[in-house]
Amino acid sequence: MTTIPRREPDQVMRLARIGSFHQSRLSFMRILTRRMAREAWSFSRPQFEIDANGVGVAVYCVDTGERRYSLVAFAHDLPAEMRSDRVIAQAWDCTFTLFDGVPTSEDISRLSQNVPLQEAGRITQSELSLSRANRSVRLWGHVVDRLAQGVQPDAAEIAKVGYLMRTTAVYGSGKFGAADYETLADRPEFAAPFQVEMLSVYLIRTFVRDLVNHAAVQKGGDGAVALASDLACRLGIGNSTGLGMAPFLLNHPVLINNWITAREEAIARVRSILTVSRNDVARFLELLARTALSCADWRTSHEVQANKIAVLKWDLEQTATFAAQMDWAIERPWDYLVRWSQDHVGLEMQECLASLILEPYAELVDSLADGMSDLGHADRAIDGAMSVAKLRDIITEVYGWARDFDWSAKENCARVWYVSEEKLEPRLGERFDEPIADYEQP
Repeated sequence: MTTIPRREPDQVMRLARIGSFHQSRLSFMRILTRRMAREAWSFSRPQFEIDANGVGVAVYCVDTGERRYSLVAFAHDLPAEMRSDRVIAQAWDCTFTLFDGVPTSEDISRLSQNVPLQEAGRITQSELSLSRANRSVRLWGHVVDRLAQGVQPDAAEIAKVGYLMRTTAVYGSGKFGAADYETLADRPEFAAPFQVEMLSVYLIRTFVRDLVNHAAVQKGGDGAVALASDLACRLGIGNSTGLGMAPFLLNHPVLINNWITAREEAIARVRSILTVSRNDVARFLELLARTALSCADWRTSHEVQANKIAVLKWDLEQTATFAAQMDWAIERPWDYLVRWSQDHVGLEMQECLASLILEPYAELVDSLADGMSDLGHADRAIDGAMSVAKLRDIITEVYGWARDFDWSAKENCARVWYVSEEKLEPRLGERFDEPIADYEQP
């Protein structure tokens, strides 16, 4: 199917480039929402029992046509002094679980005794995820106040933050008693990675919108208005922690390989297209312009990221100018455009472009999502008969690059992962004056 080969791992598997990836047709949430639309999933809210103080329980159900799932959401009255985004927090504004089916009153009673406790509680195989979220201190009050007064919140304030709540964890796959992924992998809706977690967050977003409208009515009475749909569409769910990513990357190399391979295969397929239609070019140019508009709204106080966004804005302009003047009748125009980007724009724009060229080609790209999971655990059992020499050869072949480092050099052993005694969270240690071997391991 491809004449242009996939990019080499030496080019792709670099932190700077991987950190520049943009969402694409193979992003986990887009895989889920495409299925929702294709299969005409239906949604309902059978329960919303939240009192005037914002405390109570709500249930949101989704019917896939084959099965039903329910988000059970608990809203709490969290004192300001207890609000924390740290992993060691013990209370939150809201806590959630995704339930397999539709919960009974007995189920909800049981969940009410455990879900609000998060790590300190226990759930069962009937629960597929466990999560919690806190309100945005900056935005929640503004939105509630304005809606209570009968007017919409300031769009500029929404753009600065982008969410009304942010999660501090979305646990799945067997955590704290939840159903193991292997028990769900044969369900088509959960075959792709992280679909349970994405469905949880999708429903949480709906709950948060309803909760802020409820809070506004409690404060403003009949004069309150609901959040306008165009503003609600701009709000996502924030995520305040990524502490699990480092050990996850180390423990799931096949999964990471499958994700990257699917994306690189998609890029290679599109780059191999000999000729393109006017509609495909028009679609690409439209999305390129929309990306520039979106990028103009991005906000950050982080100097490094702010500089990267500034470069991306400039590169988007250069790419749009070049694409508008390009001869699209040439052979393999997408490959030509990708090769041009490698010489004229930065990594952020190169990877943004790699994602954008996939958009017109659902028939070439979307099916690759089926191979992004890792179900081959049984195929990787340790061979107890393997000789030490054979194992040594495998290690040298796969991890030989690690032997090229001089581990006595300060720059190669100046940082270390440790657990903060104060915060009980993983940290990357600061530079040491001497090689790490001279220090007691934390």
